[in-house]
Amino acid sequence: MGPRLLIVSNRLPVTSRLTADGLQATPSNGGLATGLLPWHERTNGLWFGWPGDVTDASPAQQAAFEEDLRSRRIVPVHLPGNRADGPDHGFANRVLWPALHYLIDCVPLDMDGWDAYVEANEAFADAVAENVRRDDTIWVHDYQLMLLPALLRRRLPHARIGFFLHIPFPSSDVFRILPWRRELLEGLLGADLIGFHTAGYMQNFLTSLPHLDGVRVDGDGVRAGNRQIKAAVFPMGVDAASFARLARDPRIQARVDAIRQDAGGRRLVLGIDRLDYTKGIPCRLRAVERLLDIEPDLRDSMRYIQVAVPSRGDVDAYQKFRKQVEERVGHINGAFGTLRSLPVHYVHQSLSTCDLVALYCAADVMLVTPLRDGMNLVAKEFVASRVDDDGVLVLSEFAGAAAELTGALSVNPYDISGVAESLRRALAMPLEERRTRMRGLRHHVATHDVSAWARAFLGELDAVRLAGRAAARPAGWLRRSA
Repeated sequence: MGPRLLIVSNRLPVTSRLTADGLQATPSNGGLATGLLPWHERTNGLWFGWPGDVTDASPAQQAAFEEDLRSRRIVPVHLPGNRADGPDHGFANRVLWPALHYLIDCVPLDMDGWDAYVEANEAFADAVAENVRRDDTIWVHDYQLMLLPALLRRRLPHARIGFFLHIPFPSSDVFRILPWRRELLEGLLGADLIGFHTAGYMQNFLTSLPHLDGVRVDGDGVRAGNRQIKAAVFPMGVDAASFARLARDPRIQARVDAIRQDAGGRRLVLGIDRLDYTKGIPCRLRAVERLLDIEPDLRDSMRYIQVAVPSRGDVDAYQKFRKQVEERVGHINGAFGTLRSLPVHYVHQSLSTCDLVALYCAADVMLVTPLRDGMNLVAKEFVASRVDDDGVLVLSEFAGAAAELTGALSVNPYDISGVAESLRRALAMPLEERRTRMRGLRHHVATHDVSAWARAFLGELDAVRLAGRAAARPAGWLRRSA
């Protein structure tokens, strides 16, 4: 049997759902599941992840569900104490998520949950160690599992381990607010290759390392003890061919026609985001409000559609954020609505991929204005769907995608007047300019898709050969600074 790829992530390619017929495994949406599923199938590998909250299912239903997962070569990782909130909540989301997105004011003062975070990473390490073979490649993903590479290295000194961070890595001054910054850095340094979306994130990581004793940085290489680690940039893409194929489907085109007919000739501006404070929705709504104020004619000739995908609705901070967004929507519609229409159409629900593609194709302008984002695949999905070579992308300069998608109108999401002016410019842009920009964007997205991203990372990981792979030292091999 040949070498396998072991994918380790919080999110699995399937999502558990309790129905009258028992626990069902339904396909997951998202770039990670889409991009890595072919590699998972091709290498006959394993996928490790938290299976979701299954505590409401009976023991028989849980057993049947796990048997279904095993048939898909998915290894469920159960957490200590049967924690129903999973590794994606608690410390990872309350502390790491805002800190790594530069939103220090959103980090709670108590910063609790570290012990549970360690336990979750230990549970993943145990599961992988029990199933790994000698020639396997282990690919760990994202901020929920930043300790895992080192935990695996201690158990598996000669393993080939890669890690990819899907969100930003902040400047060293921001990262240093975390009391556990050394433990997190040591965790990442258990990998052979550490991947980031942009050169800026990679440099931020490298400049954080000199605070550790026993670590030396040389270019994109890191010497830690007797091991050499490489950091590199791999911008993630989307399944561009799949989005283009859907956009050409007559059934999708029928939905596009229905959306435009319902708009009654109004120009359509679109925003699609998880309902998360990093996405900049309130600032964006204020920009729409500013434009409607200075361009009264648009009140009846433009419709802004904001799709807010539910996210972490059981967390107090997100409940307050949702209320803030919905109050702003109500304020705008109350101030600028007419007898004919309301300027903002707000949708708080998850949509199918087909509905999303229909919206992408119907929109005249796509607003993607996060305050900070690792990459932002929505921008690339929009571009991949525009097989008509039309539409304008307005993109935050603080999204990782901004470094690649240079045909977009770049904006500072905190500059309300600037975003309003860019939206006005996008709505007035001549067809020839729109098509020139979109053709360039589509070429880049098609040639730098999610498969190319996975090939590049795994190819680099395969090429990494650490001189004289010595056995890993015991826990604590990096000396703490005084």
